[in-house]
Amino acid sequence: MPKMKSHSGAKKRFKKNKNGKIKRSHAFTSHILTKKTPKRKRNLRKSTLVSKADYKRIAQLLP
Repeated sequence: MPKMKSHSGAKKRFKKNKNGKIKRSHAFTSHILTKKTPKRKRNLRKSTLVSKADYKRIAQLLP
């Protein structure tokens, strides 16, 4: 049986934690930033965890 391959797009977007949880970055950070408040932009810089609903689907992309 051949090796399992990771999904290349998912590799670039998600990282696994030490605890096995999956980290992700926020959306809405690339353009049209003038109308967003500094507080909102600052909070979008921080990473967050993948939601429970999406976890199973994303974990399959990162064997």
